[in-house]
Amino acid sequence: MDSINLWKSTPGMVLETPTITPFIPENKKTDAAVIIFPGGAYAKRAAHEGDVYAEFLASEGITAFVVAYRVHPHRFPCQLLDARRAIRWVRAHAKEYGIDKNKVAVMGSSAGGHLAAMVSTYKKAIDFEGIDSIDRENCMPNAQILCYPVILSPANNNPSHSGSYRNLTGTKEADICKEFDPELNADNNTPPAFIWHTSQDPAVNVINSYRYATALKINDIPTEMHIFPFGRHGLGLAPQNPHINQWCILLINWFKEINWL
Repeated sequence: MDSINLWKSTPGMVLETPTITPFIPENKKTDAAVIIFPGGAYAKRAAHEGDVYAEFLASEGITAFVVAYRVHPHRFPCQLLDARRAIRWVRAHAKEYGIDKNKVAVMGSSAGGHLAAMVSTYKKAIDFEGIDSIDRENCMPNAQILCYPVILSPANNNPSHSGSYRNLTGTKEADICKEFDPELNADNNTPPAFIWHTSQDPAVNVINSYRYATALKINDIPTEMHIFPFGRHGLGLAPQNPHINQWCILLINWFKEINWL
């Protein structure tokens, strides 16, 4: 698949150029689309949480896009700017790909899950937006798919993945990091969610998912969540673990439940 630059001239700090890569299904079954943010603690992007997800979705007839968003040493707002731009880019090219602008989901694992949740909850204006016609598109997704996501900021003894927040913001200072905490920013306009995690995850505590799901419930946001009892962090599709690998089937069933497939 060929990658496409998100901007003709990338704004902000540019030590790498953010791109988006379409994965077009051979047997397209829906006008929905999924935009994928790989995990990697905002320090790298894991291919098994990016291209591999997209290939799976395409095999199920769903158009997918993988975003190479900027990571360390880039700081906020670069990551959110790239995520918002990817959503706007897909909507600006919706007709070309046969996509319904009202069926655009974001998907992310670990820190990519934080980015997917952050773009679903953080509504403040950021630098470098509004530079062209693509930026006139809505940047709020219609659904969020979170795989063992980083959610909680390093405040109030939260079981946070502080390294992700440090790479995002340049600090672990609680008062700065909590501005980007999806649990604190969720409201009654946050998009519906599909979440999965393992209770045994040693890197990103499952409490991150429980707390975010609770915040969504408080705001009456439809949420499906699956917690598997065992399993390490960063499993991706979990092809070596048939029990955890069920999350892929559950996700497809969720698409059907919300009438996207």
